[in-house]
Amino acid sequence: MNPFASPRLIADIGGTYARFALETAPGRFEQTASLRCAEHADFHAAVSVYLATLSGTPPEHAAIAIANPVEGDQVRMTNYPWQFSIEQMRERLGLQTLVVVNDFTALAMALPRLANGQRRQIGGGQVRERSVIGLLGAGSGLGVSGLIPAGDGWIALGTEGGHSSFAPRDEREIAILRHALGEFDHVSFERLLSGPGLELIHRALAQRAGLAPQALAAPEITRRALAASDAVCREALDAFCAILGTAAANLAVTLGAFGGIYIGGGIVPRLGDYFERSPFRARFEDKGRFSDYLRAIPTFVITAEQATFVGASAILAEQLRALEAGDGAAILGQIRRALPNLSPAERRVADHVLAHPRSALGDPIATIARAADVSQPTVIRFCRSLGCEGL
Repeated sequence: MNPFASPRLIADIGGTYARFALETAPGRFEQTASLRCAEHADFHAAVSVYLATLSGTPPEHAAIAIANPVEGDQVRMTNYPWQFSIEQMRERLGLQTLVVVNDFTALAMALPRLANGQRRQIGGGQVRERSVIGLLGAGSGLGVSGLIPAGDGWIALGTEGGHSSFAPRDEREIAILRHALGEFDHVSFERLLSGPGLELIHRALAQRAGLAPQALAAPEITRRALAASDAVCREALDAFCAILGTAAANLAVTLGAFGGIYIGGGIVPRLGDYFERSPFRARFEDKGRFSDYLRAIPTFVITAEQATFVGASAILAEQLRALEAGDGAAILGQIRRALPNLSPAERRVADHVLAHPRSALGDPIATIARAADVSQPTVIRFCRSLGCEGL
């Protein structure tokens, strides 16, 4: 592996922890650290604490995978109250390049790069090479993504599929849904397939059994379930895995995912052998007329510890290659120099292009206008202020 001219900062920001690493050569992650989000006022505070521990050449390029949809320049986390401007954060950190992507988009980009020892197959047939891949995983929320083969590369799907509506499959799940509707107007799969979701399932099943409710956190529910020391906890984990099987099957038939369905996140990879014995795979294949279709699709648990780092690094490397291949870097520098002289509407265009240069530098004017929430004439004025007719 050839070392980079300067190390690259890679981050994985979830609702509970912010994980950081320096990538010193392709796929080599060093000086890793995990910080609790609750102990830092905002993302800048957390990354500053990490950077202060480093010595040597500071990073010039960075990629952040974050548990949030990323559209435009402003990032507002769904499951934690952090928000920031991508361009302003790049400036504050003194970076040449800052790429911010959805965490499951990053994880999806890692999937073709996983070795057999970094994944565990749970049922199904063989992977069809160069076929669509599906991904979902439960943690603080429920992430959903996929990969579409394109030429010799892949296109990652940025989705919010975790917010699709939950549909129960049996009487137990109907009881869980009724309980959840007492807490939420809309019950998505994420309301159940997450740490808080496992806790909700446990409360619902305790109520169904006529037991006094216990305020157990998800890790304790999981511990008791795996130890077979608490019948309600075991039933809650069984129900969780069955519902995950439903969500995974829905994703598989939606995408035609003959490249496999991968399970990541912070919960399932910690379940060990239990997950293979759980109701997950039986529920995955229980799809009526499409049961045979699903039996052929393999499902995998991701066991690689740094998979999100790998995917974020791949996205950053792709963007840097694209910028180096053309005059993208020069255009971005020109945009940054022009910022003080732009109108507020033109500044929105600039923020969008700086936040998403990989796509925006090649997008049609109409697409950029929609993304920046401005008129097409505004985009044209912005382009002409840079001495060109379009982006």
